Amino acid sequence: MSRHPRVAVVTGASRGIGRAVARLLAREQMAIVCCARDPRPLEEAAAEIRAAGGEALAQACDVADEAQVERMFEAAADRYGGIDVLVNSAGVFETAPFEEFSTAQWDHVINVNLRGLFFCCRSAFRHMRRTGGGSIVNISSLAGVKGVEKFPGTAAYVASKFGVAGLTEILAVEGRPFGIRVNAISPGAVDTEMLRRNLPQLNPSITPDDLARLVLYVVSDAGTLLTGSNIEVFSNG
Repeated sequence: MSRHPRVAVVTGASRGIGRAVARLLAREQMAIVCCARDPRPLEEAAAEIRAAGGEALAQACDVADEAQVERMFEAAADRYGGIDVLVNSAGVFETAPFEEFSTAQWDHVINVNLRGLFFCCRSAFRHMRRTGGGSIVNISSLAGVKGVEKFPGTAAYVASKFGVAGLTEILAVEGRPFGIRVNAISPGAVDTEMLRRNLPQLNPSITPDDLARLVLYVVSDAGTLLTGSNIEVFSNG
């Protein structure tokens, strides 16, 4: 098995920010392991990359399932010889007045947005340590930044994103001796299907492609000084 020069695992790659990130990193000659729950749009995303001359592997995976995450990372390493970049873009959103928020809704958001991110980061750490380091970018939100406006009905999402910010900070500390950089990007309203469905009152001016360009900077050689950063991206709208 030959080692591909640079390999990126992108969760939530079937749509929105994740798909834009996967497409851009592929144009930068990275092999992309596209991860998402729904096989059809996931394979479409991988096929789009291959049609443009890139290298992509579609791996259906629920990031909230520990065993599925471990299998996905093993498949990625077996195919390409290692993992250099992880972009955690998978995320879900549930809204309800807090007193009506069900336990099932709470668990769904926390399991995907925080527990799933933990599983992916842990697997990435194990692989990156063996190959000399790497870069992890967690797509978070201004919802997880103190002092920024919050919206009623989003308790689980806000809690999950504060968790992502804290986890990013400590993983940067633990990754530093092994050459593993860990950063978060926390945008405001991004023009995605998820935002339009859950917070239609917002008028986003940030696009998934905008975020993809920022991710590329963070994981590139130009971003090597960054670790433990939580980059806040405010909408112009």
